[in-house]
Amino acid sequence: MGFQPRTQPHREASRKYIKPLREKGKSRKARGTRAGRSKQELRRVPTAKEVSEGTLKRLHTLGSQKFGSSPFSQHFDRWLTTVKAVLSEFESNPNVGVDDQFLGERTQILSSIERQLENKRRVEAALDEEERNLAERRNHFEQIKREYVIAATETGKRRNREIKRLRSGIERLKRAQDEVIRMKTGFFRGVSRKERERKEIEITQKLADAQRLLELATLNFKVEKVKLREEYEKKSAPVVDEMKKFQKKLDDGETDDSLEDRWFACEALIDAVNNFLQRKSALTDPQP
Repeated sequence: MGFQPRTQPHREASRKYIKPLREKGKSRKARGTRAGRSKQELRRVPTAKEVSEGTLKRLHTLGSQKFGSSPFSQHFDRWLTTVKAVLSEFESNPNVGVDDQFLGERTQILSSIERQLENKRRVEAALDEEERNLAERRNHFEQIKREYVIAATETGKRRNREIKRLRSGIERLKRAQDEVIRMKTGFFRGVSRKERERKEIEITQKLADAQRLLELATLNFKVEKVKLREEYEKKSAPVVDEMKKFQKKLDDGETDDSLEDRWFACEALIDAVNNFLQRKSALTDPQP
């Protein structure tokens, strides 16, 4: 076998450029630097004017915030946390530099509104007791009303039975009276005139007595009915008054009376911010 010469690489292939690995790493590093610079630009610290305007706007919004429905106290902690977060953002801005006077005013205002909201929280918690009291009074009132209805119904039944009995007696006496009248106008053997007159007088007297008993029974039942009504009103009136009192407290509890206090607190904080900005402006402005 003869000698085989080694094949030479193609000249064009030998000239092909291959990017070094270290340049690739360098490119990644450069991209990372540019990305970091972009994030720093995004995290730009707001100017004192920007953060001040934002703080005042948010405090104004918080001062006008209305809570949807009771119990309103469930919103108090969230509202206070938001107010403190707004103030913290303002105070922590390096371009602001709050002074001790502002910090003292802010602390006093927050302490005041916290006490006010805590008092309202206790009042609102007491409404649960008022609601239980109202339910108890309603049950008592219903019991009084049931007792009155039962007594009035029983009285009505007794009246009807008694009136029916008396009227039946009157009807019997009237029939007997008619018979005596017929005896006077007719001919009846064995019955003297004197006996007929005696019977007539007797029946007439009994009929008059029965009529008086009917009238007296009717009057007595009317008096008893009035008495039952007066006893019912005497028992139910104070219970109804208490029900109205408890209901009014519950109705008042449906209104968020913390809104006014929260508005005043935010307005006081707005004044504190504005006063601080005026003091700072007076210190930085050149003297004439």
